[in-house]
Amino acid sequence: MRTWTAPEIPALPVQGPRVSVHDTATGGRVTATPDGPARLYVCGITPYDATHIGHAATYVAFDLLNRAWRAAGHDVTYVQNVTDVDDPLLERATKVKVDWVELAERETELFRQDMTALRVLPPAHYIGAVESIPLVIALIERLQAAGSVYRVEDDLYFSVTADPAFGDESGMDREEMLRIFPERGGDPERPGKKDPLDCVVWRGEREGEPSWESPFGPGRPGWHIECTAIAQEHLGGAFDVQGGGSDLVFPHHEMCAGHAQVADPGTPFALAYAHAGMVAYDGEKMSKSRGNLVFVSALRNSDVDPMAIRLVLLRHHYRSDWEWTDAELWDAVDTVGRWRQALALGAGAPAGPVVDEVLAALADDLDAPRAVAAVDAWVAATLGLGVRADTSDREAAVAMVALLDASLGFSL
Repeated sequence: MRTWTAPEIPALPVQGPRVSVHDTATGGRVTATPDGPARLYVCGITPYDATHIGHAATYVAFDLLNRAWRAAGHDVTYVQNVTDVDDPLLERATKVKVDWVELAERETELFRQDMTALRVLPPAHYIGAVESIPLVIALIERLQAAGSVYRVEDDLYFSVTADPAFGDESGMDREEMLRIFPERGGDPERPGKKDPLDCVVWRGEREGEPSWESPFGPGRPGWHIECTAIAQEHLGGAFDVQGGGSDLVFPHHEMCAGHAQVADPGTPFALAYAHAGMVAYDGEKMSKSRGNLVFVSALRNSDVDPMAIRLVLLRHHYRSDWEWTDAELWDAVDTVGRWRQALALGAGAPAGPVVDEVLAALADDLDAPRAVAAVDAWVAATLGLGVRADTSDREAAVAMVALLDASLGFSL
């Protein structure tokens, strides 16, 4: 699948510190010490509707991790999937009377445009569920060989008890898992299952639905195994960070880890699991079912500066839950205007301490609000100074342009 075009990243005058992130599985910090490129997998969209601010918050968050690793001197291998065949997509296509392939392609292209506008660095491997079907089939066969897959009618299920570490990623007890599972695509009440928490890895062919041939009969992949197969193929085992929204902690990331750890015993799926908080609007989490979505493309089409949208996102720590407001957006528009005004002077307050502070903040569990505050302070000092012609001040402005671009993703 085609990704989007990468912006050029300017070089910074100093190297950033090693990067640590909060690990959901342990509740503590994990500092990546990659032997070779840092490896990141972030779960992608199901392209049945446009990119909303909740999506954007997640992808901008892990864009910061990508940039912080690069500032620390690491190459990065970033992988993201697109679930371009799944129940929500098929249901939406039927409802609006559009071919499901056409719908998926249209919304995926809109996502690319939104990510380009927000200056999110593209993944090295952008892989659709449909194109990953051979990988999924191969992984299911490995799970079958391990005795962890069984059939219920035309569907294949994964036995969660086959993974001794099941539950370690989310830290949830069984009661909580059973409560959440049906809300997030699970079918705990289905007759014939060995355990209510077992998940589908291959969905047998249904009338009117797309299907592909396999050794198990015609059908299509389950949701969780898609990401496992893609991650293992392009990142290998024990990669550095598995990322996504906090609504993926369970069942999605728990099941992904289970598949991988049964297929490759003794090798963890990921070394850390990082999760972005949820974004609300009008008092409720943004969701299609509630209809309270703020779309990135709608804001762009209303001539809202994408850099202001990005600034709103960075003013909230990526792990926090928060609420989008129009007032905050307009304040960000004004702030971006002040930043541009300060940079346009061509000179400014000393930049060295700001560079160090921003890099340290992002290395400290992607503390973007702290980084933004440092930039705000530099802008206030620079606007208070006015233009001065000495060389060091002019070098400061150049350094700030590079810092804002390379580390925070702003093109100003």
